[in-house]
Amino acid sequence: MAGQYERFVALGDSQTEGCNDVGPDGRWRGWADRFAERLAETTSPGLTYANLAVGGCRAKHVLDVQVPAALALEPDLASVCVGMNDLLRHDFDLAATAAQIEASFAALRATGCRVFTVGFPDVALMLPVMGWLRPREAELNDRVGEAAARHDVDVLDLFSLDLAADPGMWSHDRIHGSALGHERIAAGACELFGLPGSDHSWAQVTGAVPRGLGVVRRDAWWVASFVGPFLVKQVRGRGQGPGAKRPQLLPVLPSENDDGRPTLAGEAAV
Repeated sequence: MAGQYERFVALGDSQTEGCNDVGPDGRWRGWADRFAERLAETTSPGLTYANLAVGGCRAKHVLDVQVPAALALEPDLASVCVGMNDLLRHDFDLAATAAQIEASFAALRATGCRVFTVGFPDVALMLPVMGWLRPREAELNDRVGEAAARHDVDVLDLFSLDLAADPGMWSHDRIHGSALGHERIAAGACELFGLPGSDHSWAQVTGAVPRGLGVVRRDAWWVASFVGPFLVKQVRGRGQGPGAKRPQLLPVLPSENDDGRPTLAGEAAV
């Protein structure tokens, strides 16, 4: 259901931060920025927006650090999207991760804030070589969905969609969204909220899906390029970014960049 909002705060990890969705000004954009822009253009003129996401963070960081910061901003709309960095770790604890995400939902909903989350896309479609993670991912999605239902949190379900198999959805690392991927997730949020002009076309697979030897070659390249460095970061405990992307509520300005999108306050028009 469409509504009017004054203060939107996005919480999460590198996906919410906008990793690999590079705008014309060289900054990361991402689905949350894109969704904020659509809100400001349609139902919520005068919207202010903060993005507290930190690359590499886990559910405990969102609960312990980002949620208190968000509450201080008094949002009337918030997104909480986290858990993939927990899922990928050797010390993954399903119950603890689900409980931390639910506690984040509960703290925000207790203020009357509308909250939504995005279900993880099917990793077996994104990257078949990592298909062994699918049962773990499915169980976490189920737990988060159950928590969302208990706290009246809206869910944008990506797991049930074939869209994850579309190579155009993902950037070179096959983990983070491409510009198109972030655009589609934002469009999905627009449909979830019933914004004017939104529909379900964002969920259609449009790219040629690699099969057979093409998948083998692509996944072999990915393992060589990304698995090794990722495992080193896990062992050394590295990966969390230095701080929130956009820690203060700032307006989405009516002026536009050359590509026709609104300029977020704090950005220079390009």
